[in-house]
Amino acid sequence: MANSKESDVLRALYQDWTDRMVADPNLSIANLRSMFDEWGQPALEPENVSYKSDRVGGVEAIWAFPADADRSKVIIYTHGGGFAVGSADSHRKMAGHLAKALGVTACILHYRRAPEHPFPAQIEDAIAAYKALLEGGFKPQNISTAGDSAGGNLAIASVLKMRDLGLPLPGAVIAYSPWLDMALRGATLETNAATDALVGKPILGAMAGMFLGETDPLNPLANPLENDFTGFPPLYINAGGAETLQSDSENLYAKAKSQGVKATLSVVPGMQHVFPSLSGRAPEADAELRRIADWYRAL
Repeated sequence: MANSKESDVLRALYQDWTDRMVADPNLSIANLRSMFDEWGQPALEPENVSYKSDRVGGVEAIWAFPADADRSKVIIYTHGGGFAVGSADSHRKMAGHLAKALGVTACILHYRRAPEHPFPAQIEDAIAAYKALLEGGFKPQNISTAGDSAGGNLAIASVLKMRDLGLPLPGAVIAYSPWLDMALRGATLETNAATDALVGKPILGAMAGMFLGETDPLNPLANPLENDFTGFPPLYINAGGAETLQSDSENLYAKAKSQGVKATLSVVPGMQHVFPSLSGRAPEADAELRRIADWYRAL
């Protein structure tokens, strides 16, 4: 089946970013951040969702409140952007759509970014927010972590860190196109290189360098694939069939499943990296949200 016309909006946006980065390989981090804040454009504004700026555990955040949401349940959402770009604002509509589909609220973190704040600052911020929500009365089973790309890594790595700290674990984890392997070993980095309009080894290598600093790319909290997932919460992973990071999703699914995790993988043919960026606009993204909602309600 052909991809929808609406889904091309994301591919075109990514291609535009790629063209701009190729034209000026020395774009400053400030200019890159400004450009990547255009990530908010493909998603349409979700209806009947209100937003509130806040600090949660000392971390800047935006709350998304769907009108009929169960306010006792919350998603901690960590945005994508290679740990260096993207923001709570660029991702608030996408997170708002996810919260609305699940019937819960979302707390979208504007965590500290690399290179000013390398690993593990991002995980520390996610943990601080999680602890604050627990202290605020949220039950761990009513908290989910979710994120896309680098934020999908954080949604997983923060739970591994919670386990290390002996904290009660959240009830579910949702990862959109997670970027997990800092050593860049995935087969689809080569096989999907011609179809991915944004993500390739050069951009991943540059962002991994900013994120890791002196940290080993196989550090198990920087690279969640280097972990045992025994006892991990139910996990929903999706990826686009056109993206170079598809292998990271597939490898995570295989490992988690083999270690007894209730894991689900959805790979949608022809879709780009983080295709739920098209929430509210493209039928592929909206169908994916319905699948996630069905999965969540069945937990």
